[in-house]
Amino acid sequence: MPTKRILILASALLFIALISSCDDLKSESGSNKPKARGGHGEILLVIDSLKYKGPLKDALENVFEEDIKGLVREESIFDIRKVDPRTMTRILKMAFNIVYVTTFDDNKPGSRMINAQFSPQSKEKAMEDESLFMIRNEDEFAQGQEVIYLFGNTEEELVRNLQKNKGKLQNLFEVRERNRLSTAILNRRNGAAEQKAKEKFNLDLSIPASYQFVKEEDNFMWLRQPTPNTQRADISLFFYETDYTSEEQVFPENIIPFRDQILKDRIFGDPDKPNSYLKTETTIIPSFRDIKVDGKYALEIRGQWRTNNISMGGSFLSYIVVDQKRGKLYYMEGFLYYPNETHKSALREIETILLATKFPEAAQ
Repeated sequence: MPTKRILILASALLFIALISSCDDLKSESGSNKPKARGGHGEILLVIDSLKYKGPLKDALENVFEEDIKGLVREESIFDIRKVDPRTMTRILKMAFNIVYVTTFDDNKPGSRMINAQFSPQSKEKAMEDESLFMIRNEDEFAQGQEVIYLFGNTEEELVRNLQKNKGKLQNLFEVRERNRLSTAILNRRNGAAEQKAKEKFNLDLSIPASYQFVKEEDNFMWLRQPTPNTQRADISLFFYETDYTSEEQVFPENIIPFRDQILKDRIFGDPDKPNSYLKTETTIIPSFRDIKVDGKYALEIRGQWRTNNISMGGSFLSYIVVDQKRGKLYYMEGFLYYPNETHKSALREIETILLATKFPEAAQ
């Protein structure tokens, strides 16, 4: 199906209210369109092959191919496939995520193909406002698809906007991928585990049916997928609750000792070997980020773990959440064991599950 001309004037003001300096346009989604396809975390980057160089190449890589923090090996947050506009086929246009990149001063053949989709009015508006750099166009070629157009009057202008809006662009696709994965992994859930969490912590958790109980205490619960294999990581989830008494509890320098204290008496690489308890691997510096979980302040931690006897190791992703009204502090974590394989798909699964948590007020 040919690409519809992109009309910015009608939608610019509405979308600026949603994402600063951006335009939003939704194409009509007809039932006759095929369903979008593609692996989780994949983005098709459409740009003239000769344009992908220099500062623009660096800026695009910094947005879409930034390394995930806290990992031993380099793994980018998204899997990027670069395509010249002249080689776009009907199959490629069915990709789940597509990003077109161009500048209006570029006369290269591939850029001219992309620029032809913009109306004269839209180019004039971009000339007047250099902060306009993006259009979202949902379901343009396929159902369930996200198509992004990144543009600028010049490369220098586009690079500035990419650098300024890096976090917004990454979050757009991260949220989209979490929603997509949530549909896949949370269609069947462990109702018994969710009920136990409700009774124990007064939390509404979303636990896939593949996770089963390993251990529970008054303020602690550990679940794990029992059948990991070469195609799937060994993932565990655990939840811990304690009293919130001081802001210092969520200072980064205090969180790692707190985490190790939780693990030392509860989680072991080999239950028959008490010396195999889990601990934080400090040779890889953990990464911290402020975030919100169900509207509450939280701190995200990404890092590496190992057993005390150095027999096993892997990655972890956790959230420490403060509930000031109830005077409670929640620690939620997913850790995985998947030697010699990439970890980002498993980490995205952990992220999807944990960020679906609902806290007491919202649950009521």
